[in-house]
Amino acid sequence: PILSLRGIDNRSYYHLRPGHLRFYENYTGTGNALKLQHPRALQLVLDSMRYWVDVMHVDGFRFDLAPVLGRGDTGFESNAAFFACVRQDPTLARVKLIAEPWDAGVGGHQTGNFPPGWSEWNDRYRDAVRSFWISKAAYRGELASRLAGSSDVFGRDGRSPQASVNYVTSHDGFTLHDLVSYDVKHNEDNGEGNRDGSDANYSWNCGVEGETALLAVNALRARLKRALLATLMLSQGVPMLLGGDELGRTQRGNNNAYCHDSELSWFDWDRADAELIEYTAQLIALRRRYRSLRRRRWLTGETSADGIRDVVWLNRRGVEMNRRQWEEWGRYVLGMLLGPSQPGENALLVLINAEGADWRYPLPAGKWQLRLDTAHPGGAAPATVASGELLIEARSLKLLEALPGGAA
Repeated sequence: PILSLRGIDNRSYYHLRPGHLRFYENYTGTGNALKLQHPRALQLVLDSMRYWVDVMHVDGFRFDLAPVLGRGDTGFESNAAFFACVRQDPTLARVKLIAEPWDAGVGGHQTGNFPPGWSEWNDRYRDAVRSFWISKAAYRGELASRLAGSSDVFGRDGRSPQASVNYVTSHDGFTLHDLVSYDVKHNEDNGEGNRDGSDANYSWNCGVEGETALLAVNALRARLKRALLATLMLSQGVPMLLGGDELGRTQRGNNNAYCHDSELSWFDWDRADAELIEYTAQLIALRRRYRSLRRRRWLTGETSADGIRDVVWLNRRGVEMNRRQWEEWGRYVLGMLLGPSQPGENALLVLINAEGADWRYPLPAGKWQLRLDTAHPGGAAPATVASGELLIEARSLKLLEALPGGAA
């Protein structure tokens, strides 16, 4: 039917297929895409955004399939008219702008290619963290890049770590609980023969597919969830938490539940994991407490004028790694020593052991206060002052703070 923008000026408002103008370019996967190259389509979008900011008082926008915004005749353009107009607009230049940096068209994967002022969902972060902790498909070098804010992806054109929106799960894919409860997707209820949804989940069922009453399996799943959430909150960049992950929500292995309005996709408040909720709140409080976890500049490892290094990467023997040692034995054990980011702060030490066996970790010189221990339910961190060596349990993470005058 000839309705709405199609009825006004179909060719101006939409991307049409060259030589076959009856058909739309399906960059969005939903049948059409606004053509922001045209001044009137661009004006419509900008006027709408200003209305939402000025009248509805939104803080910003998250764009699904955002490369469509910069689609030109030759593909995605990071200097497209839409981006230039937003950047110079006195209203829109000051709000949050977040891109899902891929669309459904050819050349649609554009993570890291949006202009300054934009933050992007970091799929490199998602895959690396899952792979390191769960499927063992990523080593500590890849994890270190993600912990440090992904400068290899976003460190250009004056962008900062805030360009990276870090996440482990989102509305697309497994929930956090399902990520450690299923080896494969279970989308049979979607009516597409389980062909829909991604097969690249980097998940692990911990020995049993789906729900189980086995205490050992459930304990391992809980430990992995705590480690994944801690990694997210201790990484440079902007953490994004999928609603429901903090209370253990499951979709029973369905990783494409958009088509359901049922118990499969609802929140089951009666079964909410109170301990996990409290643990997540504790992580958020830790992130807010330590400014060094929320830096505005990239970690470099270099020594500042006051003699402090912002980060030092340590191997499983507690020794700073050189370039060759990153790929040596112990690729799932990593220490991250963060220097203070401002006067009055103490150094922080993150110790990670994603291997299946415990490890006694040699601590840097001085005394350290344990602040977080994901090996224990609730992340309990008793008032423990550590020095010398510290036991890092299998598949767990610890956060320690240097006592004043006690550590380098």
